[in-house]
Amino acid sequence: MSEKIIIIGGSGAIGKAFVEFYKEQNSSNIVYSFSRSNNPVDNENIINSYIDIQDEVSIAEAAEFSKKEDYFDKIIVATGVLHDDDLSPEKTYKNINSTSMGKIFSINTIGPALIAKNFIPLLNKEKKSFFGFLSARVGSISDNRMGGWYSYRASKSALNMIIKSLSIEVARNNPNAIIAGLHPGTVDSNLSNPFQKNVADGKLFSPDYSIKKMVSVIDNLTFEDSGNCYAWDGERIEF
Repeated sequence: MSEKIIIIGGSGAIGKAFVEFYKEQNSSNIVYSFSRSNNPVDNENIINSYIDIQDEVSIAEAAEFSKKEDYFDKIIVATGVLHDDDLSPEKTYKNINSTSMGKIFSINTIGPALIAKNFIPLLNKEKKSFFGFLSARVGSISDNRMGGWYSYRASKSALNMIIKSLSIEVARNNPNAIIAGLHPGTVDSNLSNPFQKNVADGKLFSPDYSIKKMVSVIDNLTFEDSGNCYAWDGERIEF
């Protein structure tokens, strides 16, 4: 059965793999891929458009653009930042600064929340639909045994709370919707590149492998699972 799907962050390693998977899954699928790069894809069923998740006007315009379709079966937010040229994960509380923390929260927490605000009304209300966010195991408070990475951990913990709250509210008007976080594992990407030497053998995944595992998780979720966060292998991650 064909589906209509939105991928936010379609130019990143994970987002691009999601776009490619759903393109190959069914030639009748319609995939909207949003990113800042707006890279074209040679397929008539993939629609590329621009979004800046740090700009609510851009997010609202992207949602309006998506209204060319009546509804969407899946919406996946595949964005996030851990480091860039100007910031890196804090090794100690002494490294915390407001500029870096503000940027990480803007991308990892506030942006996804604004996407939810604008895109949730586009979910299919007639049958099972899914709205997913890339979260991270390090966002689990109960699983934190090493400390550090203050901004990234906190931004993902905050995202998990937003996911939980969304699941409660959305269920009132769209009981067919599942809202959940997804932990992709450690994926070979720009995000993980500086830290790959610390990854155990067999635990560094290709984007394609991670996506196939997460799609399996998505397809097997039930409405009772809404509001939770799930790892690539189906394990529920405690907040």
